[in-house]
Amino acid sequence: MSSFWDASAAIALCAHQSRNSPLRRLLRENSPLVVWWGTPIEIRQVLVQAARDRTISRSGLDQGLARLSVLRRYWHEVLPSDRLREMAEGLLDAHALRLEHALQLSAALVWSDVPRGRRFVCADPQLARAAAHLRFTVVRADGMRGAEAQAAGQRGASPEEDAWENPLMIF
Repeated sequence: MSSFWDASAAIALCAHQSRNSPLRRLLRENSPLVVWWGTPIEIRQVLVQAARDRTISRSGLDQGLARLSVLRRYWHEVLPSDRLREMAEGLLDAHALRLEHALQLSAALVWSDVPRGRRFVCADPQLARAAAHLRFTVVRADGMRGAEAQAAGQRGASPEEDAWENPLMIF
């Protein structure tokens, strides 16, 4: 079943993962990926900044960018539109969201038409709360196994129930 992946979840896919990692399982259970048009830009910015900060090596940057290139061949992007911009403006008014979160969530709304039952894969607690409020099934991308994450999202678990891991910490 296709799922919307926000940048906080998709960035982790650009780090090395073992074949049996929870994130790979989550990917298999929530494919094909649908992302916002700006997601590859956000991912590239994080990877480049991590290399500048020496959090990852030049080799790690090259590998992350190569993985991003592969992912881009298989995911579907929601393109910018007037409708998406208007939704983002409304979400900024209704929720305590940062700009990039409003754009991500608006793209998910454009993709889904009706969010109920549609999966929203996310590793950011603030964005997950807003997505759950809009009736998406939030799937946590923080190392939890896919079926458990899906079940937690379906029962409406609050992202604040547990501390969420930062997917960038896997570098």
